[in-house]
Amino acid sequence: MAGLERALGQRVLRRGRHGCEPTAFGEALLPQARRLLAQVDAVNTLAAREHDRLRLGYAWSALGKHTTTLLREWRSDQPSIELHFEQHFTPTSGLTEGRCDVAIMRSPPDPTKFSSAVIGLERRHAVFSADDPIWAKRRSLRMREFAGRTVAAEPRSGTTKRELWDGGPAPASFITVADTEDWLNTLSAGEAVGVSAEATAVHHARAGVRFIPITDAPRIAVRLVWWRDESPSGIEALVEHTTRLYARG
Repeated sequence: MAGLERALGQRVLRRGRHGCEPTAFGEALLPQARRLLAQVDAVNTLAAREHDRLRLGYAWSALGKHTTTLLREWRSDQPSIELHFEQHFTPTSGLTEGRCDVAIMRSPPDPTKFSSAVIGLERRHAVFSADDPIWAKRRSLRMREFAGRTVAAEPRSGTTKRELWDGGPAPASFITVADTEDWLNTLSAGEAVGVSAEATAVHHARAGVRFIPITDAPRIAVRLVWWRDESPSGIEALVEHTTRLYARG
């Protein structure tokens, strides 16, 4: 209190043999002090709540068929840490922007900034309008069959790049879409075809759009990513749990 008085240049308490009582300035300061203490308590409460909450960000798809299983099993295995999925349509699924604690990514992160763990591999699927004149009756495809087609892709966080067809017949052209909804609208209208991770079929199934496996496409590595200098609470358990889910198939 003496330090506060020196900093303010005002006496806050009148000290006597039988105790202390506020000065006139102290009386005026009391409501402000109470508000400040309440704000400090609110910050401490928020910090405590966030410490017990693990925000898992994703851009296009979360963990596909494993998403619900993880949520259910996590509540049982890790009751002290709330797991919360959040969609953030950025290259790092909201991690760079501070919107999540851990990101689900299907492209390699910057290793100078982030730590990561590959938790599983996913097949690539061809995605197209259900009444596509060429592929409507197909149950699987090969990469060379995209030759001459127009492919819709989202360059920021998507995994479909021209390099996928290096050394073989390639699509005739690529068009850029803004996000998942734009991509699905473009495909359902028959304006282009797409390629995506199998998890997308789980999270974004839509009438009029088909997802079928591409038998010879390289698999997509699914990663959990977090800041190198700030490992979130529960990250080891999360990596172990999600890796086990993908290993189950």
